[in-house]
Amino acid sequence: MAQRHLESSEPLNGNDVDALGRYLRSQATEFLRSLRQHRESGAAGDTADAARALRRAARRISGTLHTFRPLLDTDWSDALRPELAWLSGTLAREHAYASRLDRLTSALHALSTPPAPTPRGSAPDPAPDAAALGNLPPGAAGWARRPPAPRADTQAPAPEPQPRETLTLGAAKASALLERQLTLARTRAHSTALQALGSARFHAVADNVAVLASDVPLTTADTELKKLAGEAESRLTEAATTLHHTSHPYNADADASWHHVRLLLRLHRYAREVAQDTPMDVRLLEAADALNAHRDAAEAAAAAAHAARTPRIAPTTAYALGVLHADQRHEVAAARIAFGQAWQRQAVGTP
Repeated sequence: MAQRHLESSEPLNGNDVDALGRYLRSQATEFLRSLRQHRESGAAGDTADAARALRRAARRISGTLHTFRPLLDTDWSDALRPELAWLSGTLAREHAYASRLDRLTSALHALSTPPAPTPRGSAPDPAPDAAALGNLPPGAAGWARRPPAPRADTQAPAPEPQPRETLTLGAAKASALLERQLTLARTRAHSTALQALGSARFHAVADNVAVLASDVPLTTADTELKKLAGEAESRLTEAATTLHHTSHPYNADADASWHHVRLLLRLHRYAREVAQDTPMDVRLLEAADALNAHRDAAEAAAAAAHAARTPRIAPTTAYALGVLHADQRHEVAAARIAFGQAWQRQAVGTP
């Protein structure tokens, strides 16, 4: 493969690929700098910052290898790209579980906190939208639709608790259940990340990136860099225009399509960075933020539904988790609306 490497300062068949070489070298350098910082850092916060920078560089290198594959040594890029994706995904899980736990417990607290007294004659809080609970098991969804009835005894039956009271009763146990499950998942993800960083597989990836920092494996393909960047944009546009068919907030099966568009938008952003295009349009940044919020809400809703399937949990706990699931699916809907607004402004060229 060495004989196929060219200095990035040389034009290839008249095409200006110097920008591609510079970009890959800069991201490889950032990868190595972040790795050194990760190894030398002692504080947890410094380690987390270094891990984020390492993931960011790995994603950019991997995405660039994908978009500009015709301009690079194919065997080399096809071998390195999945390894970088493996590394980025492995390092991201611990942070994802921690963020998900914080999101869910904060939402549960907000949902279960009694509201301020309402003026006389105001309507009471409505019961949770049962349509949001379609992905929960029948038992959990049932408890989310109506509060549990009081136990029968020799005394006169107590008044049936209101939905807000039932939610407050179950919120503490639901929060504790989520904390146990997601903390365990985070601990396992942390151990997996440490094992990955000490593995021969990771050292092979780091060695390849170290070579990339000085020697970019460009080829003599007669494909223009701008053309490949334009193809990345076209793939994004085509996928984004189909999302209005899957906009129902409780259609969890459609989440995969939205996640796919998020990845395509990321590739488009990286391609613009490589091609040294005009500064990133703020509307694309807003669209990316909306898609990230969509992912976070969808995964949080799935975590709430998973917790509700825990065997032998109390009915009030299942009810609280059902309300939490509904709340996160509403966040999914809000993110989809926000993306549609941002994308439409971008599509029609509104300043």
